[in-house]
Amino acid sequence: MITALAMIYMVFAILLNSVGTVILQSISTFGVDKPQASLLELFKDLPIAITSFLVASFLPLLGYRRAMMIALGIVACACVLMPLYPSFHTTELLFTCVGVSFALTKVAVYSSIGLVTSDRAEHGRLTNTIEGLFMVGVLIAGWLFSAFVDPQAPGNPSWLNVYWVLAVACALVIVLLVTSRMDESAARTDETKSMRGSLLEMVHLFLRPLVYVFLASAFLYVLIEQSFSTWLPTFNNEILKLPNAMSIQMATILAAASATGRIAAGQVLRRIPWYALLNICVVGMGLLVTLTLPLAHGVTAHANVGWFNAPIAAYLIPLIGLLMAPIYPVINSVALSSLPKPSHAAMTGLIVIFSALGGTLGSRITAIVFSRFDGIHAFYFSLVPMSLILITLFLFKRETDRVGNTTASIKLAAK
Repeated sequence: MITALAMIYMVFAILLNSVGTVILQSISTFGVDKPQASLLELFKDLPIAITSFLVASFLPLLGYRRAMMIALGIVACACVLMPLYPSFHTTELLFTCVGVSFALTKVAVYSSIGLVTSDRAEHGRLTNTIEGLFMVGVLIAGWLFSAFVDPQAPGNPSWLNVYWVLAVACALVIVLLVTSRMDESAARTDETKSMRGSLLEMVHLFLRPLVYVFLASAFLYVLIEQSFSTWLPTFNNEILKLPNAMSIQMATILAAASATGRIAAGQVLRRIPWYALLNICVVGMGLLVTLTLPLAHGVTAHANVGWFNAPIAAYLIPLIGLLMAPIYPVINSVALSSLPKPSHAAMTGLIVIFSALGGTLGSRITAIVFSRFDGIHAFYFSLVPMSLILITLFLFKRETDRVGNTTASIKLAAK
């Protein structure tokens, strides 16, 4: 079952994080402008938020494994439509289906982690590992899509054939889930066995200061992360003057750095407290942005540019992923492991909603600044949410300590 959780997350990593590549290719193939192309982020994230709100707390009734299979089936059908009916509207439909399906998948995966682990440390390690493999999927996405891009004619719709491969991948993971089993009884209580009780569970979470401080942190993180992951291929193409296919390939350095950061964080957390690690990461991100973006000024186009003579900024800017990567899985794991298991589905629903809103806002702001000024100014804007997340992390740490002390007191009184 753990293998199935990892594989479905990797499939959705490819689909979700292809949005930056698809934006670049839609501009070339379908002739849309940047603000219109940036709406693909909205078509992806708004369904995630709406679906999470409507069904997240009801998933224990449906079953996590069943929800994942339904999600994969929806996406497989949408992928088949892309090469059959190529248009920007079909692309919008695809990302709507991806958004709806990912809402089901993320709630199911995160809630399942609590069912297959026994304590907070194990929960944190598995969360970081699965999120690390998510970034491996992002890395695969860049190379997979670029392999179908015609280097001589970037606007050639031949790149849409990549969706046949993705449809087959969805089918294979469905087969893996069909043959997997998991005990989901711990996810249900008398209160959450009805729709009304499940919805009240999500509403009650808002009464906890821990929850809304965490959600603010998650919102700010995703705002930063989506700004870079969505627009890095376009930044490479327009600011660093790289060809389309190479722009996509160079952007995979961000995914590789993020995968390394998340997998390594699982080991680093054995020696460093989570709060200290995340503060180091955020400060390091700010320094990296400040020191590397000036290197992107004044780059001129070269006819024979390649991996060995690309601008140094193309290699340094994506390294922000190494520092950015541990933040999201760590705060998610700390928040979920501070709550009882029957609350995990409702809490994950809230995580997905606020993550989707942060992703949409981050991509939209970056698109507007990119269009009116340039990509360098757009990436400099990330320093604002980086400053704010230091404040929310401090408040989040204070609330988790308070919950931990309360839980310890209750256990002591029970003895």
